[in-house]
Amino acid sequence: MRTIYLLYTIFLSAALLAACKKSTFLDARPDSSISIPTSIGDCQALMDNDNVMNGYGAGYPSLGETGSDDYYVNNTFYAQYTPTDRNAVIWAADTYTDGEVNDWDLPYRTVLYSNVVLEALGKLQPTANELDSFNNAQGSAFFFRGFAYFQLTQIFTKPYYDDGTAAADPLGLPLRKTTDIEEKFTRDSLLNTYNQIINDLSAAIPLLPNIPASITRPSRAAAYSMLARVYLSMRKYANALLYADSCLQIKHTLMDYNDAIPGGALPFTRTNPEVILGAAMSSSGPCAISRSFTDSLLLASYQSNDKRKTLFFNKGRFIGVYDEDGYTFCGLATDEMYLTRAECYARTGNIDAAMNDLDSLMIKRMSTGAFTPYTATDANDALQQILQERRKELLYRGLRWTDLRRLNMDASTATTLTRTVAGTIYTLPPNDPRYVYQIPAEVITFNMPNMQQNDPR
Repeated sequence: MRTIYLLYTIFLSAALLAACKKSTFLDARPDSSISIPTSIGDCQALMDNDNVMNGYGAGYPSLGETGSDDYYVNNTFYAQYTPTDRNAVIWAADTYTDGEVNDWDLPYRTVLYSNVVLEALGKLQPTANELDSFNNAQGSAFFFRGFAYFQLTQIFTKPYYDDGTAAADPLGLPLRKTTDIEEKFTRDSLLNTYNQIINDLSAAIPLLPNIPASITRPSRAAAYSMLARVYLSMRKYANALLYADSCLQIKHTLMDYNDAIPGGALPFTRTNPEVILGAAMSSSGPCAISRSFTDSLLLASYQSNDKRKTLFFNKGRFIGVYDEDGYTFCGLATDEMYLTRAECYARTGNIDAAMNDLDSLMIKRMSTGAFTPYTATDANDALQQILQERRKELLYRGLRWTDLRRLNMDASTATTLTRTVAGTIYTLPPNDPRYVYQIPAEVITFNMPNMQQNDPR
């Protein structure tokens, strides 16, 4: 599926058919006519296709993780990457080497599936007995569309600075809300893009159960969690605090890492008690467990009595993914929510609450008997400690790139990235244009003159 343009034309039927093997409602027709779900069960089958909706096929975008500072590569590993990944590792101005860009195409496939379901459900009248099933399918479609759009913003749009600059920025996403192939294809403002994400996630909340039947299904806790992630990226800390807290009111379990067994190939499962929603990004380039090493300074920052040091790493390679099959976890989990709430408490001046949340997490991460409660002299001290533990807890989840983008807007938390590859030193300064990837050339070409490219990198 090479572009969103193709996704909305001749390949729609093929895409649905190929990725919906659990369902029998689709007919394989050689004329590629569009097949539409006709029942609630059909719609739920599309939403339950975890290869597409949760990324367990090709995955959600990984270019951000490739551009981050979670890892370093040696020359042997670097030579094994695709040309596109090699370009992303060194923050090259021109990243892509061919027309296919999965980081763009695959999230829009999720959007497509969501729109198909929303349109189909809009034509159905559920009975009282069907209402819960109807709501779950509809809520899932709203959630996944918002989830996919957010992934795209972190790669293909500028960071969100404030409402005024976002309203003036015309280079948001193309917002597809129907399956109409005649719909004009252009980019919306950055403000409207984020409003669409927030509206979709908010619409999902009253439709979904608090806790899902399966970890791959969205839930109310997942919608709250995702809204906290979105608002944190927007630096709207009061809102992020509200939704992180709402999530933790429903699901707050943390694993005691002392109960996990180090030394295994992969110590965690996707159904572990912390996971709110399972999802995976592409295991391409350095995102693959076997093809990169954790940044040495980051690795050295873990104390000897920190259980993450033995559970997250094996000879420098990161193995702490929340997935037993080795998929690079980019879903939602309670540890992220504790850190988000703690950060927002610190930023809003509630130092005691911030330290309590940090303690709640870290007592589960330190060796039994070795934990000492955290203290802070002021709100800034609390913030710095929380950001340090966020850095050490949430690596390789696709979150570091988003954190860099938002933290770079404040000089006190800005970071210059440096990487040495084949003897050459590459740098990425804060707020550099290369924090935004180009829209794939095919998409621009198919939609000229309506589609505007991002600023040059």
